[in-house]
Amino acid sequence: MDGKRKRKLSVAIITFNEEKNIGDCIRSVESIADEIIVLDSLSTDRTKEIATSFSKVRFFEAPFPGHVEQKNKAISFCQNDWILSLDADERANDVLQKSITTFLEAEEVRCDGFKIARLTFHLGRWIRFSGWYPQRRFRLFKKENASWIGENPHDFIELKPGSIGKVMKGDILHYSFTDFSHQITTINQFSSIVAYTRYAKGERFSLLKTLFKPLGKFLEIYLFKFGFLDGIPGLWIALASSFSTFLKYAKLYELDTLKLERPSNIRKDYGKK
Repeated sequence: MDGKRKRKLSVAIITFNEEKNIGDCIRSVESIADEIIVLDSLSTDRTKEIATSFSKVRFFEAPFPGHVEQKNKAISFCQNDWILSLDADERANDVLQKSITTFLEAEEVRCDGFKIARLTFHLGRWIRFSGWYPQRRFRLFKKENASWIGENPHDFIELKPGSIGKVMKGDILHYSFTDFSHQITTINQFSSIVAYTRYAKGERFSLLKTLFKPLGKFLEIYLFKFGFLDGIPGLWIALASSFSTFLKYAKLYELDTLKLERPSNIRKDYGKK
């Protein structure tokens, strides 16, 4: 490790059946990390084999209680004061790697967290509008001053009151979907999690929201967030987002009116501590 560095960095990653992604994710941060924490949700593929082949990786396994809970658990395993949190389908680009190196070597840092832009590759191109970019969120943060919060699976880092946040140059590259079918599968899964979570918190089915929220989402993405500038992929994203919104309320109907215990595509261990 470079002797000029004034602070050490942990990278935290959660995984489940990520054999196609985890190697590239780890390689993108291997040179800047002092340790890489991989918290796996009992994968059945080669995720563990690939992750543990890297010398800096400390590998842990635990059931999956939810995105927020699992990411906070991954943070708890980190031994260093500063943490970079990534998903397995994300990479740190060259500019971000250099920015983080500069930060690690700085004599003094008057900051508790850095927001980093995320750039997603989808349908053959980098998506720069549609509300997907720059979408800056805190991803590099001081362990004692931050935690994951939010509505599963839409989690985010929140800094403690009084903390100082800044923006860091560089992008997290997000390879979220292999194709449109993969996106639809993810939408189906995530909408089930949202409906299940909201129902547990007391939200109930609304016909008016089911009718009007999907249209509002389409207009938001395609017009107000300039999705049309992303070409045909932008139109597909807007339509898929609208469909995702519909699914959330349709599944609330199943839970509320039909008394379904849980959507069938939610893992049985979801919510278990």
